[in-house]
Amino acid sequence: MTIRSLTSFFQGKNVPDYIGFANLPNQVHRKAVKKGFEFTVVVVGESGLGKSTLIDSLFQTNLYADRNIPNAKARIKKTVEIRKQTVDIEEKGVRLRLSVVDTPGFGDALNNDKCWDNIVKFIDEQYEKYLSDESGLNRRNITDQRVHCCLYFISPTGNGLKPLDIEFMKRLDTRVNIVPVIAKSDTLTAHEIKTLKRKILDDIRTHSIDVYTFPETDSDEDEEFKRENNQLKSSVPFAVVGSNKFYDIRGKKVRGRQYPWGIVEVENLEHCDFAKLRSMLIRTHMQDLKEVTHEVLYEQYRANRLRSGDSSNLSYQRSKLKRESMLIRDNMDEKTNELLKAKEDEVCRHHSCKAACFDSILNGMAYYFFDHSSYNV
Repeated sequence: MTIRSLTSFFQGKNVPDYIGFANLPNQVHRKAVKKGFEFTVVVVGESGLGKSTLIDSLFQTNLYADRNIPNAKARIKKTVEIRKQTVDIEEKGVRLRLSVVDTPGFGDALNNDKCWDNIVKFIDEQYEKYLSDESGLNRRNITDQRVHCCLYFISPTGNGLKPLDIEFMKRLDTRVNIVPVIAKSDTLTAHEIKTLKRKILDDIRTHSIDVYTFPETDSDEDEEFKRENNQLKSSVPFAVVGSNKFYDIRGKKVRGRQYPWGIVEVENLEHCDFAKLRSMLIRTHMQDLKEVTHEVLYEQYRANRLRSGDSSNLSYQRSKLKRESMLIRDNMDEKTNELLKAKEDEVCRHHSCKAACFDSILNGMAYYFFDHSSYNV
């Protein structure tokens, strides 16, 4: 930047009052947008609750176009699978790498004992991988594959939480942010939804289950954000309806489900909580979900791992780092060795030349003194 451009930049500004650090948020924003964002959500619930449809509706994608739905006979001995799909989404120049982890087979078997083991194992593996990457040599480009949110789908036909729901959430509430969701809420009346929400919250409190807690707003927060945050808090568990079909209502295309008595509008707040759930996940609390995952859940996992005294794994990490550093040192290419050798030869020649010059000067001085002393005599 030239002196003239600097002069024009500061013209009209009171320079002593304008330091410039107010631009720091803009710098962070530009850097974050350039890097992009990552978000991983795991979807858990019994088959037939509309999990795939809701995910497609939330992120306006088509992740499950080629899915194969097994019949009842195939589900008898079916175990819980882990299927991860990743899609890159861009909106107004902001890139989001969304990973959706589906869990087909959960709660479908006759014996659902320990059906949550594969899910717990998957979440712990992501924490372990992140912990290992943090201890590695390249810490600047760590890919965050940890699970930031778990959407747990609750059947609308139950009377509160089932034993499987309670056991699953108690197993995972220390590992991931659990967001309870009442699936297919269009099968219930408004009074039934209110009653079911109250029973689910009572069961959560009775069994001391830690679901995702919305952060408290500060006194200097915007009033509109405070009001929206309170509305989202009061809507838990979210009663949702998903659909990928559009209908023309009053000259406007809307997502909905058609029935003989009318159309349920997915994004209509009077019909369901779909818009509130989408706002919470994407627009208002995605960053908080990531921060809670990193600062609370991951730190708790990391502390437990260090407290457990797993010295074998720590020694393995140290030996791995030592092997990697030795490998880097031993694998120096030939060009680097040639440059080092040439540099050493140049230093040796320099020292030799310096020594020869020093000897020549000494010989000259000796001759001078010897010659003059003879002359005086």
